Amino acid sequence: MGGVPRLQSRRCTYIFVSPLLGRFIQRIGCPSGSSSTMPSKLALFKKAPSKKVALKKVAPAPEPTPAPAPPPDEPAATEAARVPAEAAPVPAEAAPAPAEAAPVLTEAAPAEVAPAPEAAAPAEGEAAPAPPAEAAAAAAAAPAIEEPAAPAQPEAPTDAAAPAAPKESAAVDTAPAEDKPAEAAAPELAPAPAPDAAEPADVAETPAAEAPPAEEPKPPTPPPPAVPTSEPLKLTLEDVNDSSVTIKWRPPETIGNSGLDGYTVEYCKDQTPDWVVVNEKLTEANRMVISDLTKGDLLHIRVVAVNVAGHSPPAVLAEPVKVTEIVARPKVRLPRSLRSRIVKQVGDQVNLVIPFNGKPKPLVTWTKDGEPLDTKTINVRNSEKDSILFIRTVDRSHSGTYQLSVKVESFEDKASIVIQIVDLPGPPASMKLVDNWGFSAALEWAPPKDTGNTEITGYTIQKSDKKTGEWFTVLEHYHRLSGTISDLVMGNSYGFRVFAENKCGTGKEATVAKGQVTIDKIGIEYTPPEYPAFDFSEAPKFTAPLNDHAATVGYTTRLLCAVRGTPKPKIEWLKNQMIIGDDPKFRQISNQGVCSLEIRKPCSFDGGIYTCRARNPHGEAAVACKLEVRQVILPEAVKGRK
Repeated sequence: MGGVPRLQSRRCTYIFVSPLLGRFIQRIGCPSGSSSTMPSKLALFKKAPSKKVALKKVAPAPEPTPAPAPPPDEPAATEAARVPAEAAPVPAEAAPAPAEAAPVLTEAAPAEVAPAPEAAAPAEGEAAPAPPAEAAAAAAAAPAIEEPAAPAQPEAPTDAAAPAAPKESAAVDTAPAEDKPAEAAAPELAPAPAPDAAEPADVAETPAAEAPPAEEPKPPTPPPPAVPTSEPLKLTLEDVNDSSVTIKWRPPETIGNSGLDGYTVEYCKDQTPDWVVVNEKLTEANRMVISDLTKGDLLHIRVVAVNVAGHSPPAVLAEPVKVTEIVARPKVRLPRSLRSRIVKQVGDQVNLVIPFNGKPKPLVTWTKDGEPLDTKTINVRNSEKDSILFIRTVDRSHSGTYQLSVKVESFEDKASIVIQIVDLPGPPASMKLVDNWGFSAALEWAPPKDTGNTEITGYTIQKSDKKTGEWFTVLEHYHRLSGTISDLVMGNSYGFRVFAENKCGTGKEATVAKGQVTIDKIGIEYTPPEYPAFDFSEAPKFTAPLNDHAATVGYTTRLLCAVRGTPKPKIEWLKNQMIIGDDPKFRQISNQGVCSLEIRKPCSFDGGIYTCRARNPHGEAAVACKLEVRQVILPEAVKGRK
């Protein structure tokens, strides 16, 4: 041991030693019943009324290094500050955890402590304090004595033979932790001087508690590894002018378990590998204005998402951006009539005019189903304000989605037009006779393979009599794939066929059912009577004769009569017994037995006897009339004027 700290009071000097050494000194030097008797477990110091009591936890102190004993005339407070704690280090299995250390009541030392002279005689009934050097020698010569730990009793000392400690002061019984079992290590206290205290603290008794067995701590669960985010989505160009470019994007689809810290925007000039970081600090916005750019530069722009795990793959604009002022952004103004599906029949003409805006002059591009147009059959004419798509004669191959793209620098607008070319449908796939009974027959058929590029709207079913061979429609605009044909005639045999219909009309080809349906006769067979043939032959006979007629010079007139005969007789007209023939002045008409002769603007020489003659193999008949052509006589007054 090094120097032994001691505390001088008004009556005696107390020596702080280990419990074994204290008992040894008590047996050899301290009389029974003196105030220096130290209990085996706890010692109580008398608390002055003016002292403040504080709670303090005692932690195991490391093994002190020997220090020289202080001179006798040095104050006790200085010696206590120099001497470290004597308590030996406690093994891990026996020492209590720091958090479970018992609280210790400490008392602040008085402001001034008068050192007691060594030559002063001790008071009667009190033991004289041992010098520090003698105490150190006695402690070194004392053998190690192990005693079993007694249960902690704060109110009474462990040794029954030892007298009670005086109320004014008491010695502290401390022992190294390795000399006692784990159960007794908790209640015993080792003096641990405060680093900034000038005098040692008074120690009060501590309740004994049995330390629970220490549980082995479970290793903490390691956190999952950080995962970088995916690339930002839908990076698009919002605006551009002579000195800046504005872009926008959407957050990544996968953020990761470590969250998202922000975005970094970078750009590089075309055909250069150097990327320039726009924002020094990460930005949380989904929009960025890249300013201080040079007019005319062609820039590649990308955006990277950043989190704890690192950088995500970059989201790059599809095309480089040219830094220039856009006077008017491109805009396709699709007419309302073209926003719905355009349906045309095969052979029709297509002429679409689509206006648009954009300045400078936009670049116009047409595609069909994502492919370039076939310029052999489709014509396109572009101007500064509109684009015309023209197809002279459409066929089924022209059906599809046509897309118009109008582009000015990095800005682009698109419009889609759906053109559907329809045609007459093909014949149904098959047709069969399912059953027949009485005067009815049941039929079934399948839809056509070629619908004409549009939906089937119905079917037309026809029947044919074997005797006549003619087809008659029995069902029209029929929507089902099966039907029943009724009212068939007994004794006849019938065939059936079906046509498909769509919005273009009824198909040109039909599907004929295999086989025929015969309606059997039921009851008595009827034999029609035989009648002799009637001879309708007849010689010509006039039923309406010609009548005498008077005409005026210069005015057209007509002669009429009627004749019958079987077979139909041949009609001839004669004037004064001479056949008129093909004279253009006369017009001969014969219709349904009515015969007429028209004389155009007759003169006085056209008068005479006119005859109508009818001939056939069975005979001849004729009728005649007299035509008088009169001259107009004017009055004499009228003649004189002329």
